[in-house]
Amino acid sequence: MAAVEIDLGKLPFDIDFHPSDHLVAAGLITGDLLLYRYNADSLAQKLLEVKAHSESCRTVRFIHEGRAIVTGSPDCSILATDIETGSEIVRLENSHGAAVNRIVNLTESTIASGDDEGCIKVWDTRQRSCSHSFNAHEEYISDITFAADSMKLLATSGDGSLSVCNLRSSKIQTRSEFSEEELLSVVIMKNGRKVICGTQSGTLLLYSWGFFKDCSDRFVDLSPNSIDALLKLDEDRVITGCENGLISLVGILPNKIIQPIGEHSEYPVERLAFSHDRKYLGSASHDHLLKLWDLNELVQDSEDGAKNDSSAEDSDNDGMDVDDNIPKSSKGSKKKNVNKGPDPGSSNNFFAEL
Repeated sequence: MAAVEIDLGKLPFDIDFHPSDHLVAAGLITGDLLLYRYNADSLAQKLLEVKAHSESCRTVRFIHEGRAIVTGSPDCSILATDIETGSEIVRLENSHGAAVNRIVNLTESTIASGDDEGCIKVWDTRQRSCSHSFNAHEEYISDITFAADSMKLLATSGDGSLSVCNLRSSKIQTRSEFSEEELLSVVIMKNGRKVICGTQSGTLLLYSWGFFKDCSDRFVDLSPNSIDALLKLDEDRVITGCENGLISLVGILPNKIIQPIGEHSEYPVERLAFSHDRKYLGSASHDHLLKLWDLNELVQDSEDGAKNDSSAEDSDNDGMDVDDNIPKSSKGSKKKNVNKGPDPGSSNNFFAEL
């Protein structure tokens, strides 16, 4: 049973934990941004409820050491909100030309955002500008992760492909072949040697770093339930959130379901996140609940035998980045219904007031 349950009242699209305090934020289908203080010994306390967007609030992230929260929406805006007062710090009305579907932290001073037309932008909060823009995909950006050592963004998309964007060269380095299904989530594991993608069919696709054209392995034991959320526990284990409401701990190479660790009563799991101290695993679902699970209790039974087993490591030459060509063919799968916004112009003043 979850240590803390918070009834959000409406469908949540995203959650994020404060980087140093016992605070958690949620973005709702109503466009509302909620902020709670949590404690295992008492009910969660709602600190803020802000009407952040005219349409749904699809993505939320704490920035500036937790002093502000940025949110993105199908209204094409990115908003920065002060967590102390709930007041609007600044709003970039046309941050993207389509619905903003994902925002992730890259460094202390940079974030990346992805939209429903496959565009990824990087925002530099010190320079107060959009520093990079990549038209990486032909469908919505479902997830983004960052390889800090090589300064590369990896993104998954509804067009069924994985992209690698190089921040040093400001170029799209490569894109995988198109899968027959939407890619929904992505994490980097095995000390940077493997990239794991969750799919609409419930298959985990494993790519070897530097060999992104096609996956090197597939893990099908979670199918047919789509894997909407992935959260890396350590280099060998990933937590999955699926459309059947199950949260599972999965081993990678050897690939196996170690154990189920939580559930949302058959309601799809929308997002997973760790608290700042990694004491809690947060999960948000279509049941309108934000659940905080005691992470130590969840994984204590899975420690033996789950780590340091390298017998199933594949033998790919995980060396330098060898993929340089982007596929010319295109294949879209399911197109999301979005409200298009005007094409963004200069976006150089987003963080001027932060």
